[in-house]
Amino acid sequence: MSRIRIMPMPGQECVWDYPLPPKLEDSLKQIRVVFNGAVIAETRRAKRVLETGCPQVYFIPPEDVKMEYISATEHTTHCEFKGVALHCKVVVNDKEAEDIGWWHPDPPPDFASIKGYIAFYPSKLDACYIDREKVEAVPGDSCVGWVTKDITGPFKGAASSLGYY
Repeated sequence: MSRIRIMPMPGQECVWDYPLPPKLEDSLKQIRVVFNGAVIAETRRAKRVLETGCPQVYFIPPEDVKMEYISATEHTTHCEFKGVALHCKVVVNDKEAEDIGWWHPDPPPDFASIKGYIAFYPSKLDACYIDREKVEAVPGDSCVGWVTKDITGPFKGAASSLGYY
């Protein structure tokens, strides 16, 4: 079996139509992130990253993140397009989760507008929303995007993509 693009319905996007290198765009949608009953981030000023085969990823300005809940971890990664990523954990009351998000402290010029903005893994939090829709994580969690009814796959890393990533 090979990776087969799922044809989008009207009003949907297929992640295989997203560009490579990724595209960065402003979003006016309401983005909300919840952990242990607390809204830890909420904005209508997010940046959306679209990359071939991956669901959308939203980067939230630090001014719209309750930074009292967030702290850096030792974990770092590298993106060939956005550069080094520093990861963070969240602590709300008695509950803690490691590596729930990341940010790029010094992205290259094409992604300079997300410098310091934080992206979150939907699988590691209680809920993430785009407008009022609760997003889903890609099964297997090897891809970090936010899955909604508005996008089709298959998604990189999911079983339906045959492990492509």
